[in-house]
Amino acid sequence: MKRFWQDLIRRLNLPNKEEVKKSLKSLSKREYAVFIVSFLVLLTSTVIIISKINKNFIVEIPTWGGEIREGVIGTPRFINPLLQFSDTDKDLTALVYSGLMRREPNGSLTADLAERYEISKDGLSYTVTLKENIVFHDKEPVTADDVIFTIERVKDNLIKSPKKINWDGVTVLKLDERRVEFNLKQPYASFLDNLTLGIMPYHVWKDISRDQWNFSNLNIEAVGSGPYKISEIKKKSGIPRSYELTAFKNYVDGKPFVRKITFKFYDNEDGLVKALLADKVDQISSISPENALRLESAGYHVETAVLPRIFGLFFNQNQAPLFTDKAVIKAIGEAINKERIIEEVLRGYGISVDSPLPSSLIEYASFKASDKKLEAGSIEEANKTLDEAGWKIGEDGIREKDKITKIEAKLAKSKTAPKKEVSRLEFSISTSDIPELKRAAEMIQEDLAKIGAKVELRVFETGALNQNVIQPRKYDALFFGQVINHESDLFAFWHSSQRSDPGLNIALYTNAKVDKLLESILVTLDKKERAKKYLEFQEEISKDVPAVFVYSPYFIYISQKNPKGLNINNLKGASDRFLGISNWYLKTDSIWKVFSASK
Repeated sequence: MKRFWQDLIRRLNLPNKEEVKKSLKSLSKREYAVFIVSFLVLLTSTVIIISKINKNFIVEIPTWGGEIREGVIGTPRFINPLLQFSDTDKDLTALVYSGLMRREPNGSLTADLAERYEISKDGLSYTVTLKENIVFHDKEPVTADDVIFTIERVKDNLIKSPKKINWDGVTVLKLDERRVEFNLKQPYASFLDNLTLGIMPYHVWKDISRDQWNFSNLNIEAVGSGPYKISEIKKKSGIPRSYELTAFKNYVDGKPFVRKITFKFYDNEDGLVKALLADKVDQISSISPENALRLESAGYHVETAVLPRIFGLFFNQNQAPLFTDKAVIKAIGEAINKERIIEEVLRGYGISVDSPLPSSLIEYASFKASDKKLEAGSIEEANKTLDEAGWKIGEDGIREKDKITKIEAKLAKSKTAPKKEVSRLEFSISTSDIPELKRAAEMIQEDLAKIGAKVELRVFETGALNQNVIQPRKYDALFFGQVINHESDLFAFWHSSQRSDPGLNIALYTNAKVDKLLESILVTLDKKERAKKYLEFQEEISKDVPAVFVYSPYFIYISQKNPKGLNINNLKGASDRFLGISNWYLKTDSIWKVFSASK
C-alpha cells in the first residue's frame, strides 16, 4: 500500500513529504497562518459538500430486527380460525394463520396463499390455484387437501364454528394438489371475503376427532402458515400468561421485518394500562376513552380508526305504538345532541353518523345520500316538529296527543261521542351497563326531557340484556350497536325475515322494497350496481326512520414504540390492525439510492 501511494505521487508529479516540509519552513509566520486557515476552510468545505452529496444519495430502508410487546385483555382459548371468539383469540389467529385471500390495510382484497383465482361467468364457481412452495410453520407443504379439510370442518355441525353460516350451500372440490373449485348454489357478492379464512393443516389435525376439537391443545399450540409462528408459551398454574411469536421466514408475503412479537395477557383494563406505564408492554388497545386521553396527554402515541360499528336508538313499534308516528322519531333525532355525546362520552374518539352504512364500505362512500356535517341537537326544531304533529305539553310537562279513530271523528260532533284516549310521549330506553353506553343513554334521556318526553332508563348487564331483552324483543327503544364486518351483515340487521331471534333486526323493521334490495345486493357481483342498490336502501331507511343513528366509535391503539409502516385506516375489527404486519418495522439501514431498488 505504501508503494502504491509513492507511485501515485510520482506519476501526478506531486511534492513528496520532504518537499512539503521544506516549503512550509520557507513560509513567514503570516504566510504560514494564512496557509493553515485556508487549508482548514478547504477541508471544512470539502467535508460539508461530501456530507450533502452523501445525504442526497442516501436513503433509509426497513431492516429486520426488534421486538414489540403487545398487551391485551384476556387469555386465548381458540387460536383457531374456525373457533376464534374473543379479541385475544382473533389477534393471535390473525398472525399465526393465513388464508387463500387477505385484506390489505386499505381495505382491498389480494391473493395470499392463492396464486390466482377465476370466477365463472354465472358467479357460481370459483377456481383457486395455490402458490408454489408454500409451507406451514412446521415446514410441511400447504396443499389442496388442507383447503378441503378446512372447509369441511367449518361446515361441520359438530364443530359449531361461528363461520359456518358463511359456507352454507358451498361445496369444494379438489382438482389437483394446487387447485380447488368452490361451487355456490347462487351468486354471492362477498364470497372472496370468505376466502380470507385461515387454512388449517390437515396433517396436524387429522387425528383429532370432531367432538374433541373444542378441547384440543392444538387450539392454543397452533400451527399455521401466517407471518408469525408460536415459539414459546409461558404459563402460570396452567394458564397462558404470554406468547412469544417469531417472524416466519417462509411466509408467503416475505419474512416480516419485526423479529418478535410478545403477547402479554391481563385480567382487566386497569392492569393493562399499569403494564404500559411500567414499561412492561409497548402497545395496548381496547381501553376507555378516558384512559386514552390520559395516555395521549402523557405523551404516548395514539393511532385511531373508525370502526364499522353503528350505535343508535332502535325503536320497537310492536311494544311502543307511539313510534309509528314518524314525527316522534324525527323529533327524537333532532333533539339528541350527538356532538356532546362524542365529546363528553367518547372524549372525541368517535364520529357522529346518520346512516346505517359504515364508512368502511369504501366502495359506496361516494353514494351516501347525506354527507352533510351533523349539527348539535336542536331542541327548538324538535319542539316545533312535535307541535306541528299535534303533540301538546300536558299539565305535568309531558307531551300528549289525542287518539282519534275515523269512527270517533264522525261521532265527535254528536253527544254520544266517546271520551278521547290520550297518547303520552312516554317510553323506556334499554341499554347495557357498559359505561359509555350507559352515559350516552343518560344524555339522550336528558335531551328528550327538554322536548316533553318522559323516558325511563333501563340498564342491564350485557348478558342479561341479550338474553332477557333483545332476544325476546322486550323493549320500547334500545340503545345498542350494530357491527357491520361484511356487506352481508346488513341483511341480518334490516331484512324483515330477521325480526325474530336469532335474527338481528332489532328495529323489527319491515319494508318489502328494502327486503328485495338486500336480497339483490347479496347476489349482485358488479360493484357499481351494488352501490346503486345501497343508495336506494339508505334512502328507504331515511324515509321510514326505524332508528336514530348516533355515533361510530374509534378503535384506539396506544403505542410507545410507534412502529413505522403501521396503517389502521380501514379496520373491520381490532385484529385487523395486523393486516399490514409485514410492512411494520422498528429498525432501518442507510444505503445509496442506486442500491435501494434491489432491496
